[in-house]
Amino acid sequence: MSEQNYTVNTPYGLTTPSIQALVAAGRAQQPALLKVGIFVSPGFMPMDINGAQSVFTIAGAEIYLIWKHKELVEGYIGWPTMPTMTFDECPDDLDVLVVGMVPPEVIEDPAVIRFFADKGRKAKYVIGTCYGSLMLGTAGLLEGKRATSNSNVVPMLPDVGATPVGGSEVVIDGNIYTSGPATGSFDASLRVLQALRGEELAALVELAIEYDPRPPFGTGSPELAGAEMTGIAQSMTAPLNQLYHAAAKRGYAVYQALQTGR
Repeated sequence: MSEQNYTVNTPYGLTTPSIQALVAAGRAQQPALLKVGIFVSPGFMPMDINGAQSVFTIAGAEIYLIWKHKELVEGYIGWPTMPTMTFDECPDDLDVLVVGMVPPEVIEDPAVIRFFADKGRKAKYVIGTCYGSLMLGTAGLLEGKRATSNSNVVPMLPDVGATPVGGSEVVIDGNIYTSGPATGSFDASLRVLQALRGEELAALVELAIEYDPRPPFGTGSPELAGAEMTGIAQSMTAPLNQLYHAAAKRGYAVYQALQTGR
């Protein structure tokens, strides 16, 4: 058998004619292409952005993977990712800005805080999943707003100006959509797509990806898992959560200092 010849060049590398045709067919149905910026960084959590990438790609959007530089970063873990757009290249008219879990070092990085404080206020919709809600908070985007995250982060949200909301539902406050981890990225993205393009398209995309979670063990929240298992999980992540809490408070102080200095 002869080796397959991948002959379609894109701005990011080789792909196949079948995928190009699929993308073109989806985009032909849209009045205008949505511009979706997905934040990536060293140590980002892929599962927290995969839902957004899946939902908005199926909807025919242009996807930008945004970081300071166009240099290979490693998602957590063994997930090499090449950003496609720098902070300076990011347009002011994003339809959606997405952030999932990123490390504490990134949450308190002044350059990252400035980026979110600027582009987050200009984007039509903003999605924060899991620890990504803390990133929105350190950039002042959650001040006076209701927000959620994973169960470990919810108690931290008041320290970045937010009103915390527990539970697993997507919390919508204005144009800010926050959610818990993993499937929360799909849930929030489908809701934002509904707001941008209507329920019919959002429902069709949900069907196209056959999004119908069936967790095998029924332990996906502290309430479902029970006190003993939750205690074990929380003890495992306690040192990391302390780092996150301290970084979020320092980052929020950086944002406040930037506002005072204007």
